[in-house]
Amino acid sequence: MPASLSVAEKSEMNNKAVSAIILCLGDKVLREVAKKTNVAAMWAKLESLYMTKSVAHKQFLKQRLYFYRMMETKSITEQLAEFTKIIDDFANIDVNLEDSDKALH
Repeated sequence: MPASLSVAEKSEMNNKAVSAIILCLGDKVLREVAKKTNVAAMWAKLESLYMTKSVAHKQFLKQRLYFYRMMETKSITEQLAEFTKIIDDFANIDVNLEDSDKALH
């Protein structure tokens, strides 16, 4: 946050950010972060829960990518969105895919 903000303004920004995050969370996830009152602490907890870089998580994502198939029942837009989400999930855990991996599909 900018140093020029007053304590009250920083507190208000923090409260708004915490509220925005809470509105986006389901009940199960909300229970995990409910005791966090600082947006930075809340975000750190969410990252620790869902942005794991474990070997198992990487393997799961690779499996999703390699076994992804287009379906006649879905529109091109839906399928492109699903494929892009898989690629974005790799980027979120700092795994760079080769163009050849992306082109397999």
